[in-house]
Amino acid sequence: MSKRELIDYICDINKSAKPEFLAGFPEEDLKAYLDHLMELDLEELLVGG
Repeated sequence: MSKRELIDYICDINKSAKPEFLAGFPEEDLKAYLDHLMELDLEELLVGG
């Protein structure tokens, strides 16, 4: 996944995230953050959020 795709996915989940801000982070950090967001999103679905 490209850095641009990571940023797009993050912004889809975290509506308050700004692409310009996220662009300053290394790709590895963005991947870790996206993984974290996806875990939270799944937990919310399982709990019935």
